[in-house]
Order: sequence, then structure tokens, then C-alpha cells
Amino acid sequence: MIGSFQLLPFSGAEAEPILDDLRAQPLLLLRPEPQTSPLIFASPHSGRLYPEGFVRQTRLDSLTLRKSEDAFVDELFGCVGALGAPLLAARFPRAYIDSNRAPGEIDAAMFDGPIACWVGPRTPRVAAGLGVIPRIVRDGVDIYDGRLTGREVLFRFENFYRPYHTALSRLIAQTRDQFGLAIVVDCHSMPPPAKGMEIVIGDCYGESAAPGVIAQAHATLTSLGFSVTRNAPYAGGYTTRLYGKPEAGVHAVQIEVNRALYLDETTMEKSADFAQAKDRLRRFARALTARSWTDLTRRQAAAE
Repeated sequence: MIGSFQLLPFSGAEAEPILDDLRAQPLLLLRPEPQTSPLIFASPHSGRLYPEGFVRQTRLDSLTLRKSEDAFVDELFGCVGALGAPLLAARFPRAYIDSNRAPGEIDAAMFDGPIACWVGPRTPRVAAGLGVIPRIVRDGVDIYDGRLTGREVLFRFENFYRPYHTALSRLIAQTRDQFGLAIVVDCHSMPPPAKGMEIVIGDCYGESAAPGVIAQAHATLTSLGFSVTRNAPYAGGYTTRLYGKPEAGVHAVQIEVNRALYLDETTMEKSADFAQAKDRLRRFARALTARSWTDLTRRQAAAE
């Protein structure tokens, strides 16, 4: 657990063990003592605990529902604590609430009553069904048969979305105070792209991280034999845009890993190649955490 949050009571009438567990601990934080690196690894989409009430609301079988997960990404990067860097991972599933979306990305048509949250402009993601409370899973399959109650939005925000971002914000502030900078590596997985790329690095087209951070990540990944592209088709999501402020000493990079490297998507189970992929990503994380990054702090000090 990280700090204490004022969590709303469950909106349903029945006791729900999984939901109670998630509300008590919505996040996994693996934090080394001491932290020796300004790197922070985050996994917002690898949660795989599904509240019973949510499962009853859906029209999907459990396997189809899991298609939205960045399955086992938290395990792929679980080594970073031993390398001196923290790992923050959501335990709740992306299909339930997506912490890599802006809070106002809400499709009001999904709900049967007033919503006690700000609803922002209708973005392309919302129109596609991929807002902060998703309407669809991968391949465009609808999650729900009917509409949700309006208070469901606030319940999911207060118990899951806000604790995740509160924890990440604290980690960033503490890390920047300790090292003079913080580098967030937002870890995701992607369906196998048509062109066979294995890793996509996203930096919001140069806005969310200094060139040296991207150059180091790219060079390390290619040295490990990965096929790497930058910003296409994934340039970085809400987390990368929100926290990536290089001029303020906070750099954010999104890493998308091709699921074909480690996952059997027909069963959503680890493939025989999982251990090899995990080892290659461990070597990637080790190279980043072993670097001093003092050049970035000097550059930032000069700019100030």
C-alpha cells in the first residue's frame, strides 16, 4: 500500500472478495531500499483481478475480457527492484478502468444517470470506445449489454484511477528530489504489428523526454537484437504526455513490447519464449539503471 486514500464504499449490495482485495490494495509497488536509480517503471494495464460484479455486468467470456490486458508486463519488468528502481503496477484490469486515459475521457452515453465527474470533449479514443471506462475490448467487441449507473464512474475513479496517479506522482516527486531528475518508463504490450516490429518507443514526437534518454533506450534495445521503431504506431499515451516534462527534470518514455515475443494470445498464457523475453528486457532495464544520467541534470541546471 502507498499512503492512505479515502475510498468510496462498494456500490453494490453483495460482499465481493476480489473487489474488497482490490480496494484494499489497488496497486503493486515494488520499491528498492535504497533506490539507486532515477528510473521509475510503471505498468498501468497488466492488472488481472476482475471484480465479480464487473464480470456479471459484462457480456463477455473471461478470455475475451482479458484481451485488453498488457498481460504479464508487470512480470516482464519485475526485475527492476533488484536494479535499484521502483515498479508501480495496477492490480485492477484495464477493461474496468483505464489509468492511461485522461480523466475527462468519458462516454456519457454509457451511463443511465448523472455522472459525478467532469466529462471532457469527445476525443477519438472515446468515440472508438476506448475512454477511461472502456466500452469495448480489443477487436471492437462490446463489454456491456446495457448501460451502467452514473455513480459507477466515481466509484471506479476514487478507488482505482486516482490512487494509481497519486502513487505515481509521489514516486516522481520523491525521485526527482533525490536524484535531480526522474525518468518514467511506461511499460505496455501490443498485438503483433503487420510489419513485425518488436518494440515501439514513444516520446510524444520528442516532447516527453530528452533526446539522450531516447537514444540510450533505442541503442540498448537494438544491441539486444530487438527490432525497434519510434512513435509509430504508438507515440505515447496519457501517462507519457502528463508526466513527461523534460524542462522540469521529468522524462517519460512509453515502451510497447510485441506480445508475440512472450505470450500465447489464444490462451492468454505465457509462451515458451517468456523467460527469454524477460531476460532481454532485464538487460535493457539494467543498462538504463546503471547509467548515471548526470549529463541530464547538468543540462537542466544550465537551462535554469
